[in-house]
Amino acid sequence: MLVPAIPVAIALDLAHAGAVIIFIVSALGVIPTAALMGKVTEELAARSGPGIGGLLNVTFGNAPEIIIALFALNAGLHEVVKASLIGSILGNILLVMGASMFIGGLGRERQRFNATTASAQSLMLLLAVAALAMPAIFELVEGRGLPHPGDERVRYDSTVEHLSLAVAIVLLVTYVAGLLFSLKTHRDLFNPEATEEETAATAAHEEEHGPPWPVRKAVIALALAGVAVGVMSEILVGSISDAASSIGLSEFFVGVIVVAIVGNAAEHWVAVLVARKDKMDLAVNIAIGSSAQIALFAAPVLVLASFVLGPFPMPFVLNGFELGGVIIAVLVAAHVTNEGESHWFEGVQLLAVYAVLGLAFFFA
Repeated sequence: MLVPAIPVAIALDLAHAGAVIIFIVSALGVIPTAALMGKVTEELAARSGPGIGGLLNVTFGNAPEIIIALFALNAGLHEVVKASLIGSILGNILLVMGASMFIGGLGRERQRFNATTASAQSLMLLLAVAALAMPAIFELVEGRGLPHPGDERVRYDSTVEHLSLAVAIVLLVTYVAGLLFSLKTHRDLFNPEATEEETAATAAHEEEHGPPWPVRKAVIALALAGVAVGVMSEILVGSISDAASSIGLSEFFVGVIVVAIVGNAAEHWVAVLVARKDKMDLAVNIAIGSSAQIALFAAPVLVLASFVLGPFPMPFVLNGFELGGVIIAVLVAAHVTNEGESHWFEGVQLLAVYAVLGLAFFFA
């Protein structure tokens, strides 16, 4: 239903229409491309199991957001880039996992998932966020202080730029080690053998919807979605500043809430869908794994890219709202996933925390 938004957004941009309508339509245009990526990875996950399936979902699910962030980085919207990354971490941990636990838990006493896998990912995310927070702490102690939510970009001295670069390299090395851990040395934890019930469910799914897509068809679909999301991202980023000003919202709120939700629409939808089907292992892998990938991969890559794109490098110095919000979210995620089970009220609580943070960002 939203596919027509893609050509409409292109036409509006070429006609130099109002920034607000361009922003809204291009944001809607990102959603079907992200949904296509989600559809492809769900088909592949049906073959590969919850661990690798979750990895595929977070990899391709985060592609639209990374593409959007690269365009924003090139435009010099550093604070929007950081806000969208932190917003994605918050959205996945609180909004996506909360909605998954709530929708999946309706009509069920409780749902269970692999606590060991979830704890390993939560710990990885906690360590990544601790590393990402260090440039901000350095600026608080040695520099000019944290950026204001209303800033578009702030030029810091070379010391914190080099610190951010070094932290980015450490996080990328950790990300590669995490892949080795989950896909090779401890593959059984993240990709266990299917039970008889899961095998029967897979057979029933194939009987109803047909077999999973072949690899060639999936690659073509992903390529088409990538091109479309690239075009939509360029139009979306070009209208952010004027649209935010016209609506009366800060660029910070648009980045941390709107752009983050739009860029992660794929895993949002897939995680809730599989949770409703009582596949909480996959849902939790998507929510926590996506946040971990943003912290360990997307953020470092964008810091490195800022040395090539944009007016000057982007040290990963968070503002106070981002710093407080991401620490709260990661601690909540670690607590919620440590028992390996969930119910609908835990989902409500996660959604409530996200709503409170959203209100704080709105009034910032």
